[in-house]
Amino acid sequence: MTTTDLWQNGWLATARRVDSPNFGARPAGAEVSLVVLHNISLPPEEFGGAYVEQFFTNRLNPATHPYFAGIADVKVSAHFFLRRDGELAQFVSADARAWHAGTSSWQGRDNCNDYSIGVELEGSDSQPFTSAQYAALWSLLDAIRAAYPVVAVAGHEHVAPGRKSDPGACFDWSALAERFPQFIVGGASSSPQAADKVAQSVFFE
Repeated sequence: MTTTDLWQNGWLATARRVDSPNFGARPAGAEVSLVVLHNISLPPEEFGGAYVEQFFTNRLNPATHPYFAGIADVKVSAHFFLRRDGELAQFVSADARAWHAGTSSWQGRDNCNDYSIGVELEGSDSQPFTSAQYAALWSLLDAIRAAYPVVAVAGHEHVAPGRKSDPGACFDWSALAERFPQFIVGGASSSPQAADKVAQSVFFE
């Protein structure tokens, strides 16, 4: 499958499309250079069901669970959501700005939402992710890399340290770095070439 076949206006053909109203335009001239990884489970530490999709589409019923009362009115989204079984859903076009990182900074650049793609992994800080999720994530990153000038993959914990802790200690950053040696991974440069690309993108944007 060619890149043209794989992507249409920022929508990935291999992902199940679930449109979220929570997005905006990227700033003029902003290139996608970063992928930010998160984890999410609703209710916390519970997997499966439709609650994450309802949350990202503003349809979460606050009466369903006590935890939901505090978040039901929060307007957030990610571009992609990877379930425990490896199923991939997409909520926002990768050409658009999803609302996933909040107050954030990476390599001296603020507002990571402007130039990043957000990927939510169904999980928590305290539980290992599944082999199906890693396999699906590698495929997703391959597809993103083929279409966008991404040079780095970081966690929410790296772009919002002290405020966020995901994807957490259970995420296998070493496996990601081995699979994608060309990326800056987790905030640390994995190659001089990748670092040079970041410096250039900061200068020109």
